[in-house]
Amino acid sequence: MAKAKSRKPRVVIIGGGFGGLFAVKALAKADVTITLLDRTNHHTFQPLLYQVATAGLNPADIAQPIRRVLRKQKNVTVLLADVSRIDVDAKRVHTEEGEPLAYDYLIVATGATHSYFGHPEFEPFAPGLKTVDEGLLIRQRIFMAFEEAERETDPEKRSALLTFVVVGAGPTGVEMSGAIAEISRKTLSEEFRNFDPAEARVILVEGGDRVLSTYSGLSSERAEEALASLGVIVRKNARVNLVDADGVRIGDERVAARTVIWAAGVAASPLAKSLGVPLDKQGRVIVSRELTIPGHEEVFVVGDLAFVEQDDGKSVPGVAQGAMQGGVIAARNIIHALKKEPLETFTYFDKGSMATIGRAAAIAEIGGAKLSGYLAWLAWLAIHIMFLIGFKNRVLVLLQWAWSYFTYDRGSRLIHGMVHAEAAIPAVLPSLRGRELASKNEVEPAPEPAAATPATPTA
Repeated sequence: MAKAKSRKPRVVIIGGGFGGLFAVKALAKADVTITLLDRTNHHTFQPLLYQVATAGLNPADIAQPIRRVLRKQKNVTVLLADVSRIDVDAKRVHTEEGEPLAYDYLIVATGATHSYFGHPEFEPFAPGLKTVDEGLLIRQRIFMAFEEAERETDPEKRSALLTFVVVGAGPTGVEMSGAIAEISRKTLSEEFRNFDPAEARVILVEGGDRVLSTYSGLSSERAEEALASLGVIVRKNARVNLVDADGVRIGDERVAARTVIWAAGVAASPLAKSLGVPLDKQGRVIVSRELTIPGHEEVFVVGDLAFVEQDDGKSVPGVAQGAMQGGVIAARNIIHALKKEPLETFTYFDKGSMATIGRAAAIAEIGGAKLSGYLAWLAWLAIHIMFLIGFKNRVLVLLQWAWSYFTYDRGSRLIHGMVHAEAAIPAVLPSLRGRELASKNEVEPAPEPAAATPATPTA
């Protein structure tokens, strides 16, 4: 009687971001079956999401269908699914769709979400930037503010429309505020007749004593100087304690602003709680140096969701490079486990930190070198082009950046999609929202909309 064919080990990977994608690729030659789960069908290059939000790039320039990326890797199946919980004892992954998936090895790479520091009510009025949809929503709010200002006759209301508040001066906040200032002073120049777009105020609010606090003091100073040259107002040692449809409250000061963007904090994916293991203050899973969780060496956690302490006592930063490197080590450790070999420890290799501020202006710290200005911007551009997924994306992004550099134009300024327009209403169109809700209420009640640093790949 013929022996039953033994099945291959089952590896389930949750999350198609940097950590999950690099883990899948590192298992390309392994004799395993891989199932990659993600709630979207695309991998997003998060470090350039702010470019989508500020009309520098289109979503397709920084996102690639996961199936296309992995189409030649025959040992992986991609499923569009939203994971609800993980049962580590039964070795099952439960999703909102279909039956639970069994695994022999699991890699959790679901990343981080926004933290509003105990104030979830801020979210409808101050969106964060983690997804393509959020990037499009922010773009909608920015450009609708200028459109509304063109027909607004009340000076105070127009001033509120032309006030943009960015909360948090990490890389995302610095990049967003610099880009918005550039849009108002260069991109939209001469396009409006009833006001001057350069009148727009961009306020960057930071709770600490300097911008880019994870960088050196010198780089922080240079970044602040570059922001000032663009007209950005930097408010340090300041806390936002209220956000609503009319603006923000910074300490005791009320600032009327119709567009508020949240870049102040991150929190780990809530999926971490279902693992039933210790978490740190940010909700990250405290993993071993081999990236496994206590009591379950078959479960690995990587990227923004993992707290990994290094030899210097610091944790691996929640940036793209950390996720990439962690994904590869987790995949290698699965291969080691299959061969009954000792697991590798994860030692993060810091390739440097970068943040762009505006046209031909950036900050870069690579090794002991601290660059700023045009040279840092060129380095930033080259690194981001290199890490973009797909040859087509690299070419398109390079061409668009070249065009923008010489013309100051941003070619992705379309305001489209009723879903996005409706979502933008709380921040920039309160009067229109009232009329729309009144219309909807004739049929049925309409609920209120439901209710932070992309990191650079070298950060």
